[in-house]
Amino acid sequence: MTNGHLMGTYNATPFDVASGDGVWLVDTTGRRYIDCVQGIATNALGHAHPRLIDALQAQAQKVWHVSNLFGVAEQRLLAQRLTEACFADLAFFANTGTEAVEAALKAARRYHAVNGELERVDIIGFSGSFHGRTYAAMNASGNPAYLDGFGPRLPGYIQLDLDDDVSLAAAVNSPTTAAVIVEPVQGEGGARSLPGAVLARLRDLTRSHGVLLIYDEVQCGMGRTGKLFAHQWFDGVEPDIMTLAKALGAGFPVSACLATADAAKGMTVGVHGTTFGGNPLGMAVALAAFKEINREEVLVNVQSASADFFERLEGVRSRYPDVIAEVRGKGLLIGIRLIPNNREFMAFARDQGLLVAGGGDNCVRLLPPLTIVADEVMDVVARIERACEAARTALGKAA
Repeated sequence: MTNGHLMGTYNATPFDVASGDGVWLVDTTGRRYIDCVQGIATNALGHAHPRLIDALQAQAQKVWHVSNLFGVAEQRLLAQRLTEACFADLAFFANTGTEAVEAALKAARRYHAVNGELERVDIIGFSGSFHGRTYAAMNASGNPAYLDGFGPRLPGYIQLDLDDDVSLAAAVNSPTTAAVIVEPVQGEGGARSLPGAVLARLRDLTRSHGVLLIYDEVQCGMGRTGKLFAHQWFDGVEPDIMTLAKALGAGFPVSACLATADAAKGMTVGVHGTTFGGNPLGMAVALAAFKEINREEVLVNVQSASADFFERLEGVRSRYPDVIAEVRGKGLLIGIRLIPNNREFMAFARDQGLLVAGGGDNCVRLLPPLTIVADEVMDVVARIERACEAARTALGKAA
């Protein structure tokens, strides 16, 4: 399969997709795969969920797009649903996670500007983080490879190690610091789940120095960890600003930047905008997705399926210590840190009819739908074990 007239920016799997149903994905040859990529944690309710289809079809017969020159009632309704469910007072809707991050970064700097502290522009991020591919977002990310060939790093972006308490305290205390941005559970960075004590320290530090705290929950939010938002596992760590995307539209491009009224005080008429963000189609699907994801049965299922996954995967790790070094993550954002190359392991899994996502620190990620059931969990783990056997055989031949 070649890219034809497409820019060569993706290393796609060697097949074209045809259809999907729940946890299953079918290619154009008719082969079925258990899909534990799900659009990179996006299809939270699986493929072709009937309530999402109904919402999209109903809205498609009314109006698709009007821009934000006109009111969209569904925007106000979704904003109400989201803010009532968390710390926030206000929402800004866009299309992608990186756009939500851009809005958050701009909101943080504007907050200090309207407070008369124009020198507060620095954004502190952390190693292993990923916040998107637009220019400010990738400068906020903790992977220097994303900046390769795009000129020097933008000023005002600082990267630290989360374990370096001394440097972190000094940076937050700087008179030029505007905000700290962090993922409560790193996704692309290798499914690292931050302990509550770390989030509490960040919250205490930022609050004591007048610095805003931004949580990037683009991947770990919207039920992925078994709570609606990942930080809600811990008390007293609420941020000032939070970004959402991926599962927010359950497959339709929708993102949001949520903030307290105080943190959003600088986001006034004309300072930020989007043509497509908050369009009627997206809002209709996101409202339907929110209603489904926020059901207690779904969140409880995430927690029980996660516990099942971790127990079974630890069993596989114990049987294949030469292949799996660690099982980590939270909820249904599961990372398997490998000894063989993770890209090679992804191919072994695909040979077993299982699709998994790559990740940093030589991990693969399992990102199944939040509705995955016990039999499907067992099937996924069985295929992982067969992929481990193939990897062991390949390691033996290489030796």
